[in-house]
Amino acid sequence: MHKTLVDLTVVGPDREGIVSAITSFIFKNGGNIEAINQNVVKGIFGMQLEASFESLPSEEYLERGLESLAKELNLEIGSRLRGSGTLKRMAVLVSKEIHCLKAILREQASGRLRVEIPVMIGSSTECMKIAEKASIPFHLVNDQEEGKREMRMLKLLEECRIDFIALARYMKILSPNFIWRYPNRIINIHPSLLPAFPGASAYVQAYERGARVIGCTAHFATWELDEGPIIWQEAFHVKPGESLETIVKRGKRVEANVLVRALKLYAKDKLQIEWKIVRINR
Repeated sequence: MHKTLVDLTVVGPDREGIVSAITSFIFKNGGNIEAINQNVVKGIFGMQLEASFESLPSEEYLERGLESLAKELNLEIGSRLRGSGTLKRMAVLVSKEIHCLKAILREQASGRLRVEIPVMIGSSTECMKIAEKASIPFHLVNDQEEGKREMRMLKLLEECRIDFIALARYMKILSPNFIWRYPNRIINIHPSLLPAFPGASAYVQAYERGARVIGCTAHFATWELDEGPIIWQEAFHVKPGESLETIVKRGKRVEANVLVRALKLYAKDKLQIEWKIVRINR
């Protein structure tokens, strides 16, 4: 029998009975829990739940029930049906560097990255002209206060019905409050073979410590900085006497390749997470 698969995200102030209330709602509506992951950080509860339904009247019926439950529990509950057969809708978050963004747009335009990009959000205006040339709506969101900045971004993502997010060298740290709304749906690129050389100055650290192999990692973003499940990695050998400038240039090419590879795998539903390890389905 055909099953309807639904992803639920739950975010809000922590208190007793949340998990019981959500799972009871699923069971009462003929659903089954396929997977569940939850955590509490600084008093904020976050949960990702995958449920299957053998008989579901409509998506609107589920949404109305979840809206009522969210109001009752004073939580935010988001839902997304899987397996619609349409292209996934991907948002791109950018700051100033353009090499990853250009690779994404080149692959999408060629048809090799099969996604829709209905919105680009930038922390600066450096990428605005590139977005305009690609006919992608660009929104500058650079509020200094984290909560205000992220609420504006979340509103845009919801309005655009975003399925997943690409961090194309987006240089702002995302809070648990943001990440829990898109669990395992935010793909980041880090210029290092994680977990070594974390942070923004990875190439400098590698150069100063005499590294002979330098790599890049595409991973799912989590509230633990640079520790999310790894999707794809590539590396290159440092040549004797090679300058830092050359290393950075080579690294940027690898960054773009690795990020695009991860986005393609996600867009094709090739990724499966098992206990924080990403399996690639061939």
